[in-house]
Formats: sequence, C-alpha cells, structure tokens
Amino acid sequence: MKLILIRHGQSEWNAKNLFTGWIDINLSEKGKKEAKRAGELLKEANLYPNICYTSYLKRAIHTAQIALNILEWEHIDVIRNYRLNERHYGNWQGKNKDEVKAEYGEELFMAVRRGYDTPPPPIEPTDDDYEKRLPKDEKYDYIPKSESLKDTRKRVIEYFFEEIFPSLLVYENVMIAAHGNSLRALIMFLEKIEPKDIAKIEVPTGVPIVYELDSELNIKNKTIYHH
Repeated sequence: MKLILIRHGQSEWNAKNLFTGWIDINLSEKGKKEAKRAGELLKEANLYPNICYTSYLKRAIHTAQIALNILEWEHIDVIRNYRLNERHYGNWQGKNKDEVKAEYGEELFMAVRRGYDTPPPPIEPTDDDYEKRLPKDEKYDYIPKSESLKDTRKRVIEYFFEEIFPSLLVYENVMIAAHGNSLRALIMFLEKIEPKDIAKIEVPTGVPIVYELDSELNIKNKTIYHH
C-alpha cells in the first residue's frame, strides 16, 4: 500500500508571512508551480493514486487538482473533509508572524508554532472580524476557537482510521493533499514520533512524501520526491 502526502503549494498568505489556519486563501503563483511540479514528480515516479483526500480549504483542493491534471488522472474520486484542515490558529489567524512573535515573545511563539500541546489564544465572538474569519460552509459540525498540534492530531487520526486506512486496504494507492500541521500530525503518528521531537518535523510545500505500508501500518519504505 502506498500513501502519498502532499502539502499544498505556497499560499498568498504564506508569501506574506501571515498565519492562515482555517482562513480560505488561494495558492500564490509560486504555489501553483509547486503543485504542478508535484504532479510531474509523481508522473516521473509512475505513482498514480486510486483515490484522493483533501481538506475543505481551496489551497489544498487546488493543489490536488493541479497535480492530478498533470498526471492526466482527474477521473478518480476526490473526497474532502474538514478534519484534514490546517490547524486552527485562533486569534493569530490573519496576523503577521513577526508581529505576533514581537507581541507574545519568542518562548510562547515557538511553543505554539512548533510545540505539541500549546494552542494559540482563542478567537472570540467579541473580535472585530470574528464573522469574517468563520468558515462559510454549514457542513462544519465543529469549529474550534484555536487548536494545538495535539488537538489537530486527534481529528486527523480519527479521520484516518474512519476513512483513509480502509481506502488504503481497498485501493492500494491513496493521495492526501493537505497542510503543514495536519500532515505533521499524520507523519507523527505513522513514524511514532514523540511529542518532544515533533518540532524537528518540517513538511515542505509541494513535495510528495510517499510511504509504503503493510496492512499493520508498519513503514516498509519512505521516499521524499524533492524538486
């Protein structure tokens, strides 16, 4: 069984150094090129998924669409679920990362950004732009006020066992186009990485990471297809 992970290409807010979280931001031109390159790398490796999963956020959706277009493989089912969304960055969403670091201090900033169980300050209904920062889709039955990586991991791994693992057993090759933190959470689980070591895990944009797994989810092989 092969599990193909792709973090979306650079978004317009990545380019501006803003926390994005659940805000639905488009890919930048660089991000579109990264998604295209991901498709080319999969094609060169002869990797064709039989089913694809994405989050509800268009930067992940468009990354999958562009990569599958390059593969000429757009007929497969693409299933979207908010549990693959990026981590919810709470009150930091839409804010500049350098300004947040200056306001809250390096220690809290890094504990939230790269730690495991520290959430950012929550988004509150009293915030000026609270409504603007809420997802528009009524299919969300859960909207957090903020999330730690631990919170993100809980929903990602629940969804993995509900939907993605059964698909792996049936379809053999499964692709997930998602986000830095939702994929970090999944990688942490697959590679049995301890919370204290998760800060070291970086998931590059638009780079396919392919795990070959047995039916017990033991890793037989891991390949990173660098640009």
